[in-house]
Amino acid sequence: MLTEKQNFTELREMAGLSVKEAAQVLGVHLRTVYRYENGETIPNALGIRRMTELANVHARKSRKTKFQFIDLFAGIGGLRRPFEEIGGECVFTAEWDSNCRKTYAANFSTDHLMAGDIREYSERPQDIPEHDVLLAGFPCQPFSLAGVSKKNALGRPHGFLCETQGTLFFDLARILEYHRPKAFLLENVKNLERHDGGRTFATIMNVLENELRYNVRYRVINSRSWVPQKRERIFIVGFRDDTRFEFDTMEIPDPDKGPRLGSILQEPEEVDDKYILTPKLWAYLKEYKKKHQSKGNGFGFSLFGPDDVTRTLSARYYKDGSEVLISRGSKRPRRLTPRECARLMGFDRPGYPEFEIPVSDTQAYKQFGNAVVMPVVQAIAQHMQSYLAEALLRDGVQIDLPIFSEEVAGHG
Repeated sequence: MLTEKQNFTELREMAGLSVKEAAQVLGVHLRTVYRYENGETIPNALGIRRMTELANVHARKSRKTKFQFIDLFAGIGGLRRPFEEIGGECVFTAEWDSNCRKTYAANFSTDHLMAGDIREYSERPQDIPEHDVLLAGFPCQPFSLAGVSKKNALGRPHGFLCETQGTLFFDLARILEYHRPKAFLLENVKNLERHDGGRTFATIMNVLENELRYNVRYRVINSRSWVPQKRERIFIVGFRDDTRFEFDTMEIPDPDKGPRLGSILQEPEEVDDKYILTPKLWAYLKEYKKKHQSKGNGFGFSLFGPDDVTRTLSARYYKDGSEVLISRGSKRPRRLTPRECARLMGFDRPGYPEFEIPVSDTQAYKQFGNAVVMPVVQAIAQHMQSYLAEALLRDGVQIDLPIFSEEVAGHG
């Protein structure tokens, strides 16, 4: 029974009910609930028991052990695993490429909604589950700013609904606008800053900071501290509310002490002869490089040994493998195998299950060439972890966050 020291309003709020909803639950008139609120009278024992039960249920739902995130432009899951490792649960995935979805499904649970074209969901963002964090490795597209000055003259609004219309960033922004997650992580190529004379990046930052009102930080990070590959990508982190998060305080392991190519190469007897360049292709690549060297430029194949760090693996690697060829001494060089690509991108690492590759070599090369380097994202996720926990706690949600060793946080 409620006493004078107990407050019906507190019990109702603990149950997560509005005044109108409380009236419906208790089966009384709205005016009666207002009398409960004012302390003029109290519900009967049955009503109090029902409200107490609802308050307990609501409290259990609020005590989340994991935060929820969505994985957009997911590729083969390079952003997903790091955020699962810091206590997250993926509740929605979007990836348009059917072969990527096949690889994704072979390596991750897909017991949630798996979308193809994200544009269909940006038109009805309410169909995307509620989430705390949005992850997206979105494609870089030029934004047409034509007509903005005309709209200014006519006094018409021209926010991101205009400036980025027709781009995939527009769809991402609409989802952010609707759901207002506590944080996001976006990934793109380093050149995003300079794309279209800097206008693309300026538009993106204007949308995220000024129109969507997120506190945004970004940093270009080279993967060579974690894997034997020089791969620079820009990462953009945003928090909805005030935050102490700074990207500059994230420690980057000494790249000179990072792993070398030999650490990811398979034993020679494990490599099928089909990965060795044919005499015809090898002759063509040598002639191509010689021709461009005579013109004073550096176009052509690149040869690497076990003590080297490679160039950036690209999605075109399936064509001839010329950007990263593995030296075999005086013999014709070979391409990396798909398994070695998985290791070069950090998807295969000691202490983790072997990454499943259920697609053809051609598709695997495309997928790894388009992917993020997973250990880089792991380091970013771990750097975001405490700030994310603070953001969740402001909403009364306390989650269980794992503690990482220096080995996990540092070199792979």
